[in-house]
Amino acid sequence: MNDPASMFLDLATVPQGSKARSVEVATADKVGRTALSVTFDERTARGTPNIDYIDMPTFLELPIEFENGEISVDILGELRADAPDYARAFAGVAYRITEIGFEAVYLRPLNGLRLEPDPPRSRRAVQYFSYPDWRFERLREEYPDGRYEAGADIRPGEWIELTLRIQDDHVAASVNGETVLEITKAKSPPSAGRIGLFVDIGTQAYFSNLRISSWFR
Repeated sequence: MNDPASMFLDLATVPQGSKARSVEVATADKVGRTALSVTFDERTARGTPNIDYIDMPTFLELPIEFENGEISVDILGELRADAPDYARAFAGVAYRITEIGFEAVYLRPLNGLRLEPDPPRSRRAVQYFSYPDWRFERLREEYPDGRYEAGADIRPGEWIELTLRIQDDHVAASVNGETVLEITKAKSPPSAGRIGLFVDIGTQAYFSNLRISSWFR
């Protein structure tokens, strides 16, 4: 493996060449920094579950190719005023985005341990999924041991550093420097694709300080 190629974007502006997929994007000052604001566009917010949203391609797609390496970004998630009862301020990172699919790891800050939720929500603050075949509901049904999600010491309205370390079909997710989820068999074959800033229903999210290290064989 050769030395990694590294990139840093403060996300104080929308990167040139980015593509908003079912989301609206703007810059905003949030808790001491200028960041990208990402939320559903009006059409998607009025859409249908499992067709327009819930583990769907709802993200700002960045013009950055990635297959293996490390992705780190600061995320602050909150609820929108029109959020449904089941919303949890879903926000995270999509990667290996192609025309036919992608993988993602996202946060559910309202399930964070700092809010002391009851089980099973206390074990569901970080979620992996693979679109289109392995969204969270199917993963829970076929793997009731919860191997594709985990608890984390987080809450809404605060900056959270999410770091993904990805090598072929292995994914390790860290929150604020602590590894909370390790997946030894991801649900999509390794392939090159783009990176996205992901949100889901009822979420107003902010993203800052994106760091990417790509590893080349």
